[in-house]
Amino acid sequence: MTETTAYETLATEVSENILTITLRRPDKLNAFNGPMMLELIDAFAKADANDEVRAIIVTGAGRAFCAGADLSQGAKTFDYAKRADRPEKQGTPVDADGNVDLSHESVRDGGGRVVLQIYKSVKPVIGAINGAAVGIGATMLLPMDIRIASDTARFGFVFSRRGITPEACSSWFLPRIVGINKALEWAYTGRIFSAQEALAGGLVSQVVAPEDLLHTARALAREIADNAAPVSVALTRQMFWRMLGADHPMEAHKIDSRSIYARGAAADAKEGVMSFLEKRPAAFTNKVSEDMPAFYPWWEERPYK
Repeated sequence: MTETTAYETLATEVSENILTITLRRPDKLNAFNGPMMLELIDAFAKADANDEVRAIIVTGAGRAFCAGADLSQGAKTFDYAKRADRPEKQGTPVDADGNVDLSHESVRDGGGRVVLQIYKSVKPVIGAINGAAVGIGATMLLPMDIRIASDTARFGFVFSRRGITPEACSSWFLPRIVGINKALEWAYTGRIFSAQEALAGGLVSQVVAPEDLLHTARALAREIADNAAPVSVALTRQMFWRMLGADHPMEAHKIDSRSIYARGAAADAKEGVMSFLEKRPAAFTNKVSEDMPAFYPWWEERPYK
């Protein structure tokens, strides 16, 4: 079954349990704007709620993945207070005396909103970087689980060259992915670098010919969708990402123990063992929408028990 959703800045298609999200502003090199922010958030939220989706691929239309923020507003591109095209309707953070409430909803970084939505996804996310990935085009890749690049792709954390700072939670993600030294080198210089340098630095896991990019990404997505239990994948994704901030392996042990206990009694665990012993493909029946264990989401517990 194939499903599509109509968006202004994206094309989406669900086929054979894989959702492909294509950034679709090719005449603007898929530059990021307000509508794209809202539509990406919506697409990932819908994917989480759709049990037909077992893996997600994100790519770009045309010759770029995403060339960064849409700079058509010129000098006021990053001056939110002076822009008229902000999609949010939360009012202004500035009071009558000119004081700015920096905790106001309208101060929030749009790229960060997208990245946080991807971060909390319960579906594995594969970035298929087909061309330039610069600024938000680079930082939106960071919460994706696996990044595969075309050998024509180029990357750049260019914020210092635009007089701003890294955004989209990249100060949290990038050092964890590539290490603090490489993260700071790329962020300080703001230079554009090749797919091969991205591979050497650990930003991407594979570099392939342009004509092989989507095939490679889809083959990997198929491996997950065809063979892995969806609830197991959803829990694994959150366990691995959230343990990056844990201060002791005991925190992982707590979640591991809860998860093995809960999943061990589930239908999927029985099916996983029996399909292996009977030398046949597994037919997992547990659903992410219905069968996540009672302790999930554990990070929302207050206090932690």
